[in-house]
Amino acid sequence: MGVLFDGILDALKAGDLKALGGCTTRNWNDPLKTIIPWVTNRFTETIIRRAAQRLGKDFYGFLMLGGMSGGGMCMMVDPARRDAFRDDILTIMGDAKRELEDALPFAMDPVVYDFTINEAGTRADLRTGGEALMPPAYYVLHVPELARRNPAEAPWLRRIELDLAAARTGTAQERDHLLRALVANLFRVADPASQSDRVAWDRTAAAIKAANGFDPIQHEQLREDLRLGRIGLARNRLPADTDIQDVWDGDVLRYEAQGSCRALGEAALKGARVAVLSLAAGVGSRWTTGAGVIKAVNPFIYMAGKHRSFLELHLAKTGQAARRYGAPVPHLVSTSFLTHGPIEKHLALNGNYGYDGPLYLSPGRSISQRFVPMVRDLVFLWEEMPQETLDEQKQKVREAVRGALMDWARDKGEGSDYADNVPVQRFNPPGHWYEMPNLLRNGVLAAVLEAHPAVETLMLHNIDTLGADLDPVALGAHLEAGNTLTFEVTPRRIYDRGGGLARVNGRPRLLEGLAQPREEDELRLRYYNSMTTWIQIDPLLEQFGLTRADLKGPEEHIAGAVRRMARRMPTYVTIKEVKRRWGHGQEDVYPVAQVEKLWSDMTALTELRCGYLAVSRFRGQQLKDLNQLDAWANDGSKAYVMEKCGF
Repeated sequence: MGVLFDGILDALKAGDLKALGGCTTRNWNDPLKTIIPWVTNRFTETIIRRAAQRLGKDFYGFLMLGGMSGGGMCMMVDPARRDAFRDDILTIMGDAKRELEDALPFAMDPVVYDFTINEAGTRADLRTGGEALMPPAYYVLHVPELARRNPAEAPWLRRIELDLAAARTGTAQERDHLLRALVANLFRVADPASQSDRVAWDRTAAAIKAANGFDPIQHEQLREDLRLGRIGLARNRLPADTDIQDVWDGDVLRYEAQGSCRALGEAALKGARVAVLSLAAGVGSRWTTGAGVIKAVNPFIYMAGKHRSFLELHLAKTGQAARRYGAPVPHLVSTSFLTHGPIEKHLALNGNYGYDGPLYLSPGRSISQRFVPMVRDLVFLWEEMPQETLDEQKQKVREAVRGALMDWARDKGEGSDYADNVPVQRFNPPGHWYEMPNLLRNGVLAAVLEAHPAVETLMLHNIDTLGADLDPVALGAHLEAGNTLTFEVTPRRIYDRGGGLARVNGRPRLLEGLAQPREEDELRLRYYNSMTTWIQIDPLLEQFGLTRADLKGPEEHIAGAVRRMARRMPTYVTIKEVKRRWGHGQEDVYPVAQVEKLWSDMTALTELRCGYLAVSRFRGQQLKDLNQLDAWANDGSKAYVMEKCGF
């Protein structure tokens, strides 16, 4: 570090830009990225590499400024090429942003600043007389509020100021813009979308339904259940007298004790009897704090010389297994209307991330239309659930807002389709239970079994369970037990919330957080659900009333089987807040109801043979939040995944 610092000082004193760029680049590549791995990302590395390729020897170096991961950067180049490079780097950044905008969050399009020295520092000019006016946007915000009061109460100086502002407005176009903005702020309307906008929205919404297997029969069943009170926020929970205890030791197989099963698992892998299903239908809003990028293709970690995404790591592990056991492994990736296009794009851009085995995308064939909430669910949410206590005045405001929202729900029709918004806000993924039924309905499982008829077992896992792989011991333990489904569970840690493995009324099953009668119940549970599941395909098809031959169609027969199975599964109702933008930047937030079914509730079916395998945290941990990343990178988990990937 001392050598670098001295080198920077010497270069500054000598005015040697090339030497300075060399020092700052070494500082960036060695100390900074070693001490703070998250100081860089794929976007930053891409534009540095492309800039250096474009300029060759005339590229002197790189300096990260105040931001991180592309927040503010300086490129040092040969002064003779500065002006041309200013345009080149803007093109380079724009191209990189368009490639990565669904994988990394961008607040804005990249820009290039042309800095000059401010000789005056911070300064201001005093305006007097007729020049003492604020910008027009200021009056657009303040005039409507003044108009709602008694105009006679406005001070004389304020009236004179407004008169001067109106008189000084420039061209007719500026006056027209000002008038339109004032009217929009003064006369706000409850339903601001134009008829043409609404028709276009409805047309797009209908296309989304058609492309994603919307089931109108099941939707009407759910609406009836919601309106009759068969499902709802209060109905999510199991009855209060449900007996919930931790599982017994004999209820769970321990991975460490299953070494004798390795040969059975290896034989299945060598016989090409196993496939992988990665669940990538969600955007992972917790991971990017609502930025709306696709978690599966987010290049979040620097490994073996490049930034790599969740999907790339999983494909690398599958490739390793295929090479080790000398047999093809079909890898399936479930998608949704939100994620299919971006995942398809990044697989094409990156050559399937180097995976040369059979790769299938499983597009969503289930989508849920959101509902206008039931007032009883809003009351339950606001009165029964824990919430912050406010002071008296704030509490009055809160109650007034809630009263207005309940009136809105009654006016729109409780349980009616939520359609008063842009199409993407009308729908929600219906829960990961549907990922397996999607395979049945979209023809992907039929295609896999036709091309690879020996496949009998499917390993299902979340995209953020990075340690999950085709482990022969885990696979052998599942096959030895003779289960239809074997769920991998992992020791619970303090931040693992949302249920776990429990004995419910004396029977082992996975308990979802939404179903817990009491919040403290999960604190007694030792094991947390990793969501990794070993599935025997034919016995599961039998539960749906189907065979391999049925997967070839007709589609309505399969849809009916899925519908009947769905009726046997618990349905959870949740209230989500959606934003509705209108006018000139105005934004309203409304509560909407959405329904979900969850995969782990398959363990509640008494006729389905399920088992549980306790695995290490390295294998079972899920990365849900960026705050977990430092610990994951330093507790051995990253090294564990790198070894599994063969990096």
